[in-house]
Amino acid sequence: MASAENKETASPMALMVAEVARTMRIQRGWTQDQLGHELGYSAAAVSAMETCAQPASDAMLVELERVLGNGTGVFETARRFMRMEKYPRQFQDYVLLEQSAINLQLFATNVIHGLFQTEAYARALIGGGYPPLSEQRVEELVQLRMERKALFDREPLPMIEIVIEEAVLRRVIGSEDIMREQLLHLVECARRRNVTLLVLPLDAGKYGEYDGGRGEMNLVETPEHEHLVYLEPQDESMLISDPAKVSTYAQRYAKIRSQALGPRESLDLIKRLAGVAV
Repeated sequence: MASAENKETASPMALMVAEVARTMRIQRGWTQDQLGHELGYSAAAVSAMETCAQPASDAMLVELERVLGNGTGVFETARRFMRMEKYPRQFQDYVLLEQSAINLQLFATNVIHGLFQTEAYARALIGGGYPPLSEQRVEELVQLRMERKALFDREPLPMIEIVIEEAVLRRVIGSEDIMREQLLHLVECARRRNVTLLVLPLDAGKYGEYDGGRGEMNLVETPEHEHLVYLEPQDESMLISDPAKVSTYAQRYAKIRSQALGPRESLDLIKRLAGVAV
């Protein structure tokens, strides 16, 4: 809904879209009503977009690119960055790295990693968290999380390896049915050629070594072959690029991986937890 408050809180990208769209409209000699007609929106909607009382929606950006873009891709680029701005602030820098990564090594200790969550699991997790969010914001975050899965089919295919604590697989989020669907989704993910899924069993530490005690981590290799580590403790974020620190995390991940079950054993365990014969 358009409001004066939106004008005060509009993001830099929303302000840029408003200014570029207004400038292009005026250059064509169009009124707001004429632009609205071309876009399939009302003059009031165009006015709200240009004043940021109601910043351009994803659907409107698609139409702005079609009508005003002239093949420049300016509104399509804006669309991508405006989606990024909807993520929690501490996550915005990382999600761009994630979506362009050529290699990801992930360790999940509390819940299923966001890239591997089903929609129902994500909704239960986000909706049941603290502080409580509005239904609209929950749905927005769920859809953003689902959009991240485009990474699995991106060209070139990234290599993705994940180690999941067995406790995560046994922790029911939402309901038994939601959890079973989530486990079956992990089985499907594990069948992808570019995905390796491993489970760190509950008894991993019984022989005196357990390297998963310091929590989850995301190891990222960029297209430029830069190696980074992303951590997100308690809604804070840390992006680590120092080679010595990254090396330490990579070695710790390698130790965690060595203590995990193999790919086939891991898959069999997930199937058993889902109630599927192995």
